[in-house]
Amino acid sequence: MRMYAPWERAFKKVYTPFEHFLHAQTTTGLILMGTTIIALIIANSPFYEIYQHIIHTKIEFDIGSLQIKNSLSHWINDGLMAIFFFMIGLEIKREILVGELSNIKVAILPILAAIGGMIVPALIFMGINSGTIGASGWGIPMATDIAFAISALVLLGRRVSPALVTFLVALAIVDDLGAVVVIALFYTSQIHFDFLLLAGGMFLIMVSFNRFGIHAILPYFIVGIFMWFFMLESGIHATIAGVIAAFAIPSKPKIPPIDLTQQTKNLLEEYDSYPVATDHTMHEQQKAILQNIKDRIDAVSSPATRLEQELHLPVSLIVIPLFALANAGIHINFASIAHVILEPVSLGIIVGLIGGKILGIAGVSFVAIKTGLAKLPQGSSMSQIFGVAALGGIGFTMSIFVADLAFVGNSELIFQAKIGILSASLLAGALGFIWLRFIAKPA
Repeated sequence: MRMYAPWERAFKKVYTPFEHFLHAQTTTGLILMGTTIIALIIANSPFYEIYQHIIHTKIEFDIGSLQIKNSLSHWINDGLMAIFFFMIGLEIKREILVGELSNIKVAILPILAAIGGMIVPALIFMGINSGTIGASGWGIPMATDIAFAISALVLLGRRVSPALVTFLVALAIVDDLGAVVVIALFYTSQIHFDFLLLAGGMFLIMVSFNRFGIHAILPYFIVGIFMWFFMLESGIHATIAGVIAAFAIPSKPKIPPIDLTQQTKNLLEEYDSYPVATDHTMHEQQKAILQNIKDRIDAVSSPATRLEQELHLPVSLIVIPLFALANAGIHINFASIAHVILEPVSLGIIVGLIGGKILGIAGVSFVAIKTGLAKLPQGSSMSQIFGVAALGGIGFTMSIFVADLAFVGNSELIFQAKIGILSASLLAGALGFIWLRFIAKPA
């Protein structure tokens, strides 16, 4: 008899794509939490210097006359995280085409809430850091970590309505899109337009593949690698290539779903027409029929859907843990931690992620609902929206990513930012969970 972890048991009988997405995000959040704790333990142990040596080890690749030489942490942040951003792109595309963002009447509340949840934290950070060297970090408290936030909400079980979970997912997706735009527009120091044009050319090739009905993933992968390289050389952060590439992946199936049933019935009838062998082995033609059925099942699912489902596991088990191990390993001097938290950068992030997200998300939601622009999610209350807004203050993955871009080369400000992000994410997660678990009541 198989033993199920609590989050697995909750999803054991769930089959819809959206609920599989929630399951994957919950698992990612729990793995991310574990690897973050491990990174913090290593960074505050006698192994800290070994840890630093490993993540700063230089890895070099030569492509003709071009040379790429970066540290291991840089390869993780610019290379592996491109896969993470590719998956974010697929999620954004799905939400826009068939998800909650496809219906403007349903989408208006999470869209407005997400915009408020990005603008208010950025303004608070700027207010605290105006005129200082840390002012460029205004994008850090704008982000919400979708995996951590959804994990906290899903683990509350029946205490929150499915519509409230959907609200948070849509909000987080819009937030991710906003973070991608901010990274592309505001955290690019120098643009080499020749490489940018080459990257654009690669994207057009991928779009052409889509238009010509190419559903095999390999051609997109090969061209996508070149696109990533050209984006890296252009000066725009290479992970943006992942998001852009996702929009070129076909979202329509090769075979219309309506045709699958009859075709499968015909193939199964042909399969049954062969006599059963005495040793119960299959006829060679039966094996070919089964492969044909499998190919048709794959064809009725779009490449975008297959990739999103297939990438969740490697992203959850490899990409995100490696990112956490490389970036969350902060050596903390507990004697001076109070002083660090009161630094403008740390304080701006903490106040922005907690107070800013609550004011931005809950405040804008309240105004939108009271003015009739939007409606509360079914079975939810404004008190629960407040709890969700608090969970929106869990910045972590994207916030750390933006911090490294905002303060590149300034280890002291990056340290202050990471202390602020960890502190704010912990406090926001605890506040949101406790509020929804013990205080907020459903409608």
